[in-house]
Amino acid sequence: MSSLLNRILEAWQNLASRERILVGTALGTVALMGAYMLVISPFLTARSEAADSALSAESQRAAMVRLRHNYDTARSRISVLEERIQANKDRRNILTLLEALAAKADVTVESMQERQSGTDEAYRETRVEVSLKKVTLEQTVKYLHSIESADRPFSIKSLRIKRRSDGSNLLDTTFTVSSFEAV
Repeated sequence: MSSLLNRILEAWQNLASRERILVGTALGTVALMGAYMLVISPFLTARSEAADSALSAESQRAAMVRLRHNYDTARSRISVLEERIQANKDRRNILTLLEALAAKADVTVESMQERQSGTDEAYRETRVEVSLKKVTLEQTVKYLHSIESADRPFSIKSLRIKRRSDGSNLLDTTFTVSSFEAV
């Protein structure tokens, strides 16, 4: 190692002053580039990655806050609905109740048919497909509103409204009503 160092010093001393400046500048440039590549560049890369990671984490946190809010809102709605189901003392047949609501809304029901529905551990769902013929939009809205605001917890699951082809402003309406009872 010392012989290599001796040869380098000897070569340096044999250089003219201009050559020494040129070689010194080249060696300094190589040293600066090495320092940049070995120290500064990894530091800048790590800093950039840390900033990106912080932005990603903040974005994920904001998404979690939104999801938590949505969950809390849904949970409170479910709690209110469960309370309504538990408090429901109206044990009348769903078809009878829908007929009574139709009479209040001045609507003549064309047909009502019970449909297959699901049951889970805590609640039994009853579905009825209701068909109205030759009704106005106002009658339809009034009837749907009376169903949604009834004491018994009803839910409108689907709704199809068709304009009659006879040129009148009357509608044919079909919708499914679900009712839930505690098992």
